[in-house]
Amino acid sequence: MRLRDKTILVTAAGQGIGKASALACAREGASVIATDINPALLAQLAEESDGLVTRVLDVRDSAAVGRLAAELPALDGLFNCAGYVHNGTVLACDEEAWDFSFDLNVKGAYRVIRAVLPAMLEKMDRHGSAGSIVNMASMASSIKGFPNRFVYGASKAAVIGMTKAIAADFAKTGLRCNALCPGTVDTPSLRERIASAPDPQQAEKDFIARQPLGRLATVDDISPQVVYLLSDESRFVTGQAVLVDGGVTI
Repeated sequence: MRLRDKTILVTAAGQGIGKASALACAREGASVIATDINPALLAQLAEESDGLVTRVLDVRDSAAVGRLAAELPALDGLFNCAGYVHNGTVLACDEEAWDFSFDLNVKGAYRVIRAVLPAMLEKMDRHGSAGSIVNMASMASSIKGFPNRFVYGASKAAVIGMTKAIAADFAKTGLRCNALCPGTVDTPSLRERIASAPDPQQAEKDFIARQPLGRLATVDDISPQVVYLLSDESRFVTGQAVLVDGGVTI
């Protein structure tokens, strides 16, 4: 098992990529702490695997993040998956939308990392093992611009910058930090965006058309990369924006 004896925290694990990744990590032998803001989704997740425990967590709540970190064992891995996709140009993004996107997509990851990192580093120092942080970014970021993804792209570009800074600061300790940059993934969040479009059928066709491989990604196309980045197989990979995008950015 590729993650045997590792303790891994996953945020936004109630559905989509977070759920698939939490289940995949548990199948690979990890002790998984799966968190989400939605208790009902966590209850469903708990029924699907006995290799994980669930905790309700809002990553926008600094006090709640701190309390959870104080209760957890020192982690070997962290997958910051929580995020939000805002639709629109700069003209459709008021300050409230900007602040929400950055608070969740960027500051949420910052809060969790800052809370759990000291114990991760202490554990690594005692045992000589490497820890790994994976932050959810996107191909819509500093990598490539997309229409109607103004604040989403800006916030995910910030995630990549944060990831590289953490990787540079802690490389000599053995800690690794990478950003995962998926293409268009068929998740409940995407289905909500498609359903809200003026022409949902055309919206789905447009999302599919931009993938050179000719289909949307599934969550099971993405979760193996999460497992890899959290495992010792990627022990020489750090500071990278790892694309899993079906060829969009060729």
